[in-house]
Amino acid sequence: MVLFPNCKINLGLHIIRKREDGYHDLETVFYPIALKDALESIRTEGSGIQFTSSGLPVAGNPHDNLCVKAYHLLQKDFPDLPGLQVHLHKHIPMGAGLGGGSADGAFMLLLINRLCHLDLSREQLIRYALQLGSDCPFFILNQPCFAEGRGERMQPITLDLSGYRFVLINPGIHISTAQAFAGISPQRPGQPITTILSLPVTEWKNRLVNDFEKHVTALHPAVGVAKNELYARGALYAAMTGSGSTVYGIFPKSDRPRIQVSKNWQIFETE
Repeated sequence: MVLFPNCKINLGLHIIRKREDGYHDLETVFYPIALKDALESIRTEGSGIQFTSSGLPVAGNPHDNLCVKAYHLLQKDFPDLPGLQVHLHKHIPMGAGLGGGSADGAFMLLLINRLCHLDLSREQLIRYALQLGSDCPFFILNQPCFAEGRGERMQPITLDLSGYRFVLINPGIHISTAQAFAGISPQRPGQPITTILSLPVTEWKNRLVNDFEKHVTALHPAVGVAKNELYARGALYAAMTGSGSTVYGIFPKSDRPRIQVSKNWQIFETE
């Protein structure tokens, strides 16, 4: 069985307050984007999981990969889970604010549920996904959602951007979560994200804000350079996603912008 985990972008992101448990409450809208990895699995005669990967290098110990963790998480409740041989082809940049690792973990839950006929409901899969990470439940729903809390409390919203083209620029800078939060002063936004998103895309500029962007851009000016390039090429709206460093631009679907950036940067285009 093969599934294709997709990434997400954040349309606006506000850090509301720091909680007593050390986490932060936030508000954002997650929007799925058709930039994808490939996740393949077959059942084996043995037990346990055999995990391999290709494409972009996956940092860290393979045992800590969210695909592997997803298998072991389900195995606790389903001890007769068959052995699986799993291969991940990585195309979504990591540490880039796109949620690629979270998507892989969530899609692994979906894959096992289908391949092994566990008959888990969407609500059950969401509960398992939350144990993997705050962003993982979104990829079980995989539709535009307004998110609160750590990002785990989600409400699907009606937002259709299929009439636009997305261009993503990844300058190859890994932004740690701690580094991104270091420059944040939590506060409530003056206008709700959902109110801004009800306006035409042409009116989002200077209204729809990612609280991480100003600090991250000060630390890594390349993020600002990427955003300015997107606007220079005709983007209707451009912003950093998540805690960075990827920047996306929303263009009319008829446009095919000729982006000019450093040869070491990655450019992705989706509709």
